[in-house]
Amino acid sequence: MKKIMIIDGGPRRNMNTGAMVEAFAEGARSADAEVKHVRLYDIDYKGCRSCMACQLKGKPVDTCRFKDGITDLLAECAAADGLVLASPIYFGDITAQLRAFWERLVFPWLSYAKGEVKAAKKMPVAFIYTMNASEAYAAQIRSTNLAQFEGVLAGALGHEPEAILACNTVQVHDYSRYEFAEGTSENKQVYKEAHWEEDLAKAREAGARMANAQD
Repeated sequence: MKKIMIIDGGPRRNMNTGAMVEAFAEGARSADAEVKHVRLYDIDYKGCRSCMACQLKGKPVDTCRFKDGITDLLAECAAADGLVLASPIYFGDITAQLRAFWERLVFPWLSYAKGEVKAAKKMPVAFIYTMNASEAYAAQIRSTNLAQFEGVLAGALGHEPEAILACNTVQVHDYSRYEFAEGTSENKQVYKEAHWEEDLAKAREAGARMANAQD
């Protein structure tokens, strides 16, 4: 049975990113994969400390060995059969929690001598993004701000990345309590009714594809 790791960089358990992640997991499980969903906001850890221990001569390592809340999780991701990174988009980028995790995951795979980033094990990789942005702006964000984030990891794992986007998302349950432009609540609801179930379906289909991917 394949094991797929889903790393959720979203802060709100029951909002858009969480729902998209769960839909992906449903799709993967429907294809008989084991799925582990981890919420980074529940863990105490830091980004790369540039200790350079993973770059010592004659002491190769596949994962960061600094001891904190994600040490074992990093090793689990490196040994998985598929990897998913999920995040809401804030100011055009992933959350700080997911960025810190990414640093710790990929830096041990970097070879300064060879000028490349290569993981010991190849696996399919997918990215789930939820954002308060139009589809056109979301595509722009992905091609600019997220290009390195996706490209380095996909290149290291030896697979083309797949991105599943949910755009123009509903941000709060009761817009009347917050400072938003007039008509925001109505416009968001109309868009959600037209697109949200389709977005969830795309996530389920992507989960099934990863579970069925050939090595």
